[in-house]
This record gives sequence, structure tokens and C-alpha cells, in this order.
Amino acid sequence: MCGLLGFVSKDGQAKARAEDITEAMHLVRHRGPDETTSWTDDDVVLAFQRLSIIDLDLSHQPLSYPGADDSDGEDRYQIIFNGEIYNYVELRERLNREFGAHFRTRGDTEVIVAAYRYLGEECVAALRGMFAFLIWDRQERRAFGARDHFGIKPLYVATDPSGIFLGSEKKSLLALLEPARTAEVDHRSLQHYLTLQYVPEPASMHTAVRRIESGTAFTISNGKVHTRRYFHPTFAVRGGGDRKALYRRIQDVLRDSVKVHMRADVTVGAFLSGGIDSTAIAALARQENPDLLTFTVGFERPGFSEIDVAAESAQAIGVTHITRVVTPQEFMDAVPLIVWYLDDPVADPALVPLWFIAREARKQVKVVLSGEGADELFGGYNIYREPLSLRPFERLPRRVKSVLGRVSTRLPDGLRGKDLLRRGSIPLEERYYGNARIFRDDELDFLRTRSTEVSYLDITRSLYRQNAGWDAVSRMQHIDLFTWLRGDILVKADKMTMANSLELRVPFLDKEVFEVASTLPLAERVTRETTKYALRQALRDVVPAHIFDRRKLGFPVPIRHWLSDQMYDWAREIINDSQADELLDRQALLVMLDAHRRGPLDLSRKIWTVLIFLLWHGIFVEQRIRPEIPEPAYPVAI
Repeated sequence: MCGLLGFVSKDGQAKARAEDITEAMHLVRHRGPDETTSWTDDDVVLAFQRLSIIDLDLSHQPLSYPGADDSDGEDRYQIIFNGEIYNYVELRERLNREFGAHFRTRGDTEVIVAAYRYLGEECVAALRGMFAFLIWDRQERRAFGARDHFGIKPLYVATDPSGIFLGSEKKSLLALLEPARTAEVDHRSLQHYLTLQYVPEPASMHTAVRRIESGTAFTISNGKVHTRRYFHPTFAVRGGGDRKALYRRIQDVLRDSVKVHMRADVTVGAFLSGGIDSTAIAALARQENPDLLTFTVGFERPGFSEIDVAAESAQAIGVTHITRVVTPQEFMDAVPLIVWYLDDPVADPALVPLWFIAREARKQVKVVLSGEGADELFGGYNIYREPLSLRPFERLPRRVKSVLGRVSTRLPDGLRGKDLLRRGSIPLEERYYGNARIFRDDELDFLRTRSTEVSYLDITRSLYRQNAGWDAVSRMQHIDLFTWLRGDILVKADKMTMANSLELRVPFLDKEVFEVASTLPLAERVTRETTKYALRQALRDVVPAHIFDRRKLGFPVPIRHWLSDQMYDWAREIINDSQADELLDRQALLVMLDAHRRGPLDLSRKIWTVLIFLLWHGIFVEQRIRPEIPEPAYPVAI
């Protein structure tokens, strides 16, 4: 787990940018404080910040690998790589057996570049893990790279007249671009952000910077980036079969995933909330390491802390447990720094406790496991049960649905059945665009740059064409893989842990696990009573009984209460001090804040979304807010 920054020159003058790139790397030192290194020739600069996890003594990057004939004494390939390849041991053996490949290290980085030499661009199909990498071929004078199947590891891209930049974090790219370009806010991205609470890929909030999408490989040649999607997630549902055999298969693939995710030459811990996902990961990890450490965060306010439940789980599975309680003042003080680490605004309040617990964990370990991805793969969100309640509407003619929709608008708010009529009258393609929905289109009057040509349908339209004919729940899961998962869940997982020089691994988001989860019949995912049905059955003898049917909370945050009380003045100051008047109506935002404080409406998520953007704008555009960046953390023991 590390930070990379690459530059591919258009004019053979790469060495002229080497010093600038080395300086820009300091902005991402938190991703890899163990080593700072680089490699340069006329066409490329490859720079790297290393967080040493596997093969601590030998797998330094940039790492070289020979071609078939390197008679000039220099290796043909150079690689920089952020992530972990969990099947590197098996892939190494395969390459040696089939091609006679030789290795000078014991790590996974060399396995990637060796796979590229012998398998070509199809090497990505052989990789099991999380990754973003860039390989330079000195002989062909071209670059090849890829990002992992689900988008666990980030990769940004930007161009200027001198060449193409790629990096693990956007801030390092911004430091290399002309200042005028770093002040250009992408208005489409802003409108999508206010709807979704994140900027959907491949865009970013800056017009000058984009992202390589999840599950995508790319080449760089002749001054251009050429991308192709190598991973097309499909929910190939299969019916019938032996249910007990299915549950065994789920448990077996999870057990195997956790086992390979535990591969490291440093200490591995686990995050532990009060839900079944993280508890299952911790319980399976405990079977691999009896001395496993687990970590939980919470708040003092009743109903917003899972510390007690997590502690009970830790005791039941037999692990040592460490907790961290966050106060409202600590919360407020940390937010600007957290936004700086994010690069783009993400308005998920759970980011903040995740940052705190990552900071706590880094004192003890260098790697943690977590439960992200279980809901998207196994059907864990309550909204996935919506199609079950709307089945009576499916056979109705479109004309009748339209009438029901008009009727619903005339019914009083709060009347039982009103929302059911409204949702039943709207096609899935129009009513579902991912797990987060903050501002509706008709609630964006405060946005001065609003365009009627921008819609959430822009993000999901092509996805719905791809999954036409699937059942509704599978289609919703497919949408979330490309929106909510990679836009929110994985961004906060990567950025908040790497901010603390901590590697986070997510065993549910494993291609072998997906192959099993993607075949589950609908009834094994959601029922009228519960979610993740098959997963729960598979884990019945793994997780403690008090966790089995517990409602999912994650790391809940009491911003509804705090924005009316302890955080009100703080929020008002952020709005008043902002210089984003050309984008947002300041007075309308203050009215919204006061309306929330008066009640009874809960506008906290809307307000939080705006506040995070204003802080982002103050840091990255106005450059008025300058968080104090701490030195990267180091563990007590590795």
C-alpha cells in the first residue's frame, strides 16, 4: 500500500519535470512514509512513496524486471504499484512453471510486472487483489496500467502540453498543473455531488483532473491515454440447488479470502463495528491469528455508539479490543484536515469516525481488515427490499401507473400509502440511482450554476442498458457497484486509512467472493423480513448470536443533533466565511441551517453536504483554509 506518481512526456523532456514531481510527492507522503524513491529517463518519471507491507527488504519501487534480451545491462520494464496482490504466491508459481520466470524478490510487485511480460495486457485477469499500477516498457516506449476490479485503489489522471500525469491522489497532480486550471470547478460534478454526496467516476470536482475507472486497464502512447474495461460485473443468478451446499460455498470462499488477505510481513488487525459484516471478518481473521487486535469508534451520545456491542463481540470471538470515543469538538477540529485528505468532497459523516479509528489503529498495527462490500455483493441494503413491496405494480399498464403517480401528488404528506403509490408509479431506472440521495432536482434553487441538462440519469443510463432483463434487485446492486461503492464507500476507506499510513483490506471485495455472490437467487439475498439472507445463514456458526440479526449501523454520527446545538455556530461560520458565492446562494444556505435548528424537519444531511463542499472550496480553490498537515504516523509495533 503506497502512493505513486507517474509522468509520461509528450516531447522527450521528462527529466525537466523530475524535480517538480519529487516535490509533489511530498503531498502524499502519508500514503507511504517508509521510503521515497524515483526513476527517470527521457520519456517518463516514476515516483513512489512506500508503505512496506510485504518483502520489506527487497521489494523497493520503482522496481525493474528484465525482458527477453536485456543485453544492454538495463531491465526492460519499470513498475510503480499501489495495493496488494493476494494470490501473488500462486501466480508466481504459475509463471515459473509455465514460462520459466525468475524472481529477484519475494513480493507481489515483481509478480505483476512478470505477469505483464509473459501474459501481456491480459495479466489483469490473473490478479486477485486491490491495485493501481503503471508499467513502463523501455523497448516499446509505452506505458500500461490498470485499476482493480471494484475500485479499491484510486488513480487520477491529468494532462498538460508537456505530458500525462497519473497519481494516487489528486493533490499531487494539482501541484503540477498551471494554477489557473486548479481553480476550475466542474459544474456538472458539483450538481452530481449535491445529489449523490460524492463525485461519480470518472470525473472529479476539478475539470482538469479525471480518474481511471474501476475495472479498467489503459495504455499510454503517442501522448494519449487509451482505456478499456476488463471487468464487467454480471449477476448471473442461478436458481434451485442444495441450499446447505450454497451456504458452505459462501463460508468457504470467505474463509479463503480472509486467509489470503492476512498475507503480510507486518501485524494485521481488524475494524469491528456492531454489524455482521465486520464481525464475520474479525472472527475469520481470529482463526488465522489468535492474537488479532480489533478497533471500534463511537460517540458519547446514546444511540450513536456501537462500542458496547462491538466489545461484546470481541469477547465472544476472543480478540483484544481497542476503542476510541470522539467528542463534538474533536469532530469539528478534524473536518478541514479530513477534507484535504479526501481530494474531492464526499459528504458521508462516517468519514470522520473512520479517520479517528484509523489513527488509533495505526498506533498498534500497519494493516487492518474491514467489512466493506458485503452489502453490494450479497444484498444488504434495506432499499433492496423495495422491489418486493412494489410487485403489485409490476403488471399494471404504464397508463395506470401514471394515474397513480398523479394521485399520489394530491395526497397529504405523511398519509400512509402516499409514498408507496409514488414509488410504484416510477420505473426503476428513474427512481433508483444509488444508495445516497441528498438534494432532489427541485431542491437545488440555491445552486447558481444549476443546469437542466445535468441529471443523475447521466450516471446510470448506460448501466441500466447493460443490466436490462435482470431482476430489479440485481439491477440495483449493479448500479451501486458503479456509483455508491466506488464513489463513497471505497473513497472514504482508502483516504481515511491512508491519511494515517494504514493499509485497509476488504475481503468481501474479492473477485472469487463475487463469483459466488453474483449467482445467488433473489430469495437468498433479500426477503420481506431481512437482507443478506444467504450470507447470514452461511455465517451462523461464525458470528456471535447477538450479532446475527442486528440492524446495520456502521459508525453512526449524531450530526442531526450536533448541527442544532454544538456545531451550529461552527456551521454558520463556514457558510459566512465562504467565497463560493458564484456557485451557491449563501443566504439560502443560512435559511436552511436555521430551519434545521428550529425543526421538526431533519435537514442535517443536506447541510452537511453543503458544508463539506464549502470547506473543499476553501482549501482547494480559494486556498484560504490551510489545514495543518501532521507528520505521517508510525506504529508502536509492526
